[in-house]
Amino acid sequence: MAFDYDLLTIGAGSGGVAATRRAGNYGARTAICEKDQVGGTCVLRGCIPKKLLVYASRFAEELEDSVHFGWSISDASMDWPTLIKNKNLELERLNIIYKKLLSDANVDLIEGTATLVDSHTVAVGAGKGLRRVTSETILLATGGWPVKPSIAGLEPAMTSTEALDLLKLPEHLVILGGGYIAVEFAGIFSKLGVKVTEVVRADNILRGFDEDIRRHLQKEMSRQDVSIRSSATVECVDNDHGVYHIRLSDGDVIEADGLLCAMGRAPNTWGLGLERVGVDITENGAVRVDEWSRTSVANIYAVGDCTDHVNLTPVAIAEGRALADTLYNNDPKKVDYKNIPSAIFSHPEVGTVGLTEKEARERFGEIKVYRSEFRPLKATISGNGGRTMMKLLVELETEKIIGCHMVGDGAAEIVQGLAIALKCGATKRQFDATMAIHPTASEEFVTMYEPLLENVG
Repeated sequence: MAFDYDLLTIGAGSGGVAATRRAGNYGARTAICEKDQVGGTCVLRGCIPKKLLVYASRFAEELEDSVHFGWSISDASMDWPTLIKNKNLELERLNIIYKKLLSDANVDLIEGTATLVDSHTVAVGAGKGLRRVTSETILLATGGWPVKPSIAGLEPAMTSTEALDLLKLPEHLVILGGGYIAVEFAGIFSKLGVKVTEVVRADNILRGFDEDIRRHLQKEMSRQDVSIRSSATVECVDNDHGVYHIRLSDGDVIEADGLLCAMGRAPNTWGLGLERVGVDITENGAVRVDEWSRTSVANIYAVGDCTDHVNLTPVAIAEGRALADTLYNNDPKKVDYKNIPSAIFSHPEVGTVGLTEKEARERFGEIKVYRSEFRPLKATISGNGGRTMMKLLVELETEKIIGCHMVGDGAAEIVQGLAIALKCGATKRQFDATMAIHPTASEEFVTMYEPLLENVG
């Protein structure tokens, strides 16, 4: 059978674009289907716009810190509409760039909603505009989407998608959730002058992260006037002409003019027709794949957040590129999921790579833990009360570094470098032998001398 394409991708986000573009550059006949702008969640509704808002929010602290360094800045104010306008201009520029990247790789862009007809056929569009396209291989790269739990009255609440395009800042914002999206938006809006209350079901924010990260960040956020209501759930929400009344499980009612639901994301696979063609999915709609990103249907693959594996943009890109190399460059590749670094662009920032202390103890039993908490040099003059926390986990037998964690300014940039060391199997002795750059915060990672706990199971 002659197909229209060698590779047809559904979803023009980071993973889909990476795979299709690389396959096109290898000479494969490729196309990509997208119902929205090209770029996906990361470029349009996630990483990039969120980081731009983070940058904006950090100026508030910089202005405060500048006073004791001799600066006199009066009448500084935030113009939210200007920020959103300029953010959107940047997203439009990126959308154009992404389209050009696809065009330069000879990838056909097919605009419209795509559904699977059979294992080699995709229907794009609807009604008279419906178009059927065939392909030898189909790649699912539809990402994820914010979800809301079944709580009475929660329907009008915004998600992270709408929060990036608010027409004006609320006076009081309640954020439901304790994950990285929730804490990032808590920092953004709080620094921009909004009263923020974060409602967390668990005993602390960031469930699944290292306990010292969780405790330290929550302490710092509370110091910066973010009110965190731990061990609380929402019973119901009433909306009275734009004023939310949020009833908690302990009986308290919080009144606010803004409500953000950041209680998780789900694979964006609904309506794709996966069941029709026999693609196996999990209970939450994630596409099941093997180590080669292949689904239960031999010629259909999936990468990125729609697999609900490791939901990070660089992982989706790596999966997409590995797939293209395997199928179209005679270079079989699997993605290595060990020691994937990640960051939370909170206030202050978090960077982490490797195992948490709990994971390390469960795996190795006895480990060494090094931890340092200190006042940054800048704060000695600025008067900022924030403190930085750094932590190293070391395997007892081999002295290998198995976890690096940081809360503080520059955490993401610092931990990205440490991730290379972990990937190379660096030991504590090699960290100790590395000359420090002084004065920096990062030097603490190569000067921590005494372990807090030794030979403790």
